[in-house]
Amino acid sequence: MREDVYQQRSKQIAAVLGPTLIAVSVSEALNFAIWETSLPQVVYLNGMIFFVAGTAIVRFHNRWRPAWTLPITLVGWALIGSGLFRLFFPNATQAAGSPATYAFIGGLGLVGLFLSFKAYR
Repeated sequence: MREDVYQQRSKQIAAVLGPTLIAVSVSEALNFAIWETSLPQVVYLNGMIFFVAGTAIVRFHNRWRPAWTLPITLVGWALIGSGLFRLFFPNATQAAGSPATYAFIGGLGLVGLFLSFKAYR
């Protein structure tokens, strides 16, 4: 694939992925307690959505070059991994309120801000 076509595809994915990561990270930070009482069926459905989204990203953007586009590939693989975990272990407890969890959510928000900046500037 030509580099300019690849860059355009990266910007298109980042334009969707960036704002999505921002919205998810802020909403999860504000409502994290819902995962303590969540239903396994909802966690399973969440895992299915993560897995499908991650697979779509990796299918169209599995590029491991050191550039601004690398976080897109990493987020795709992270979605696949977390989706599979939620699909196979829907009863697993969540570490609600732990500093590591909030650091992870904050990191997702920062990646979302970065991708949004690269897509919309």
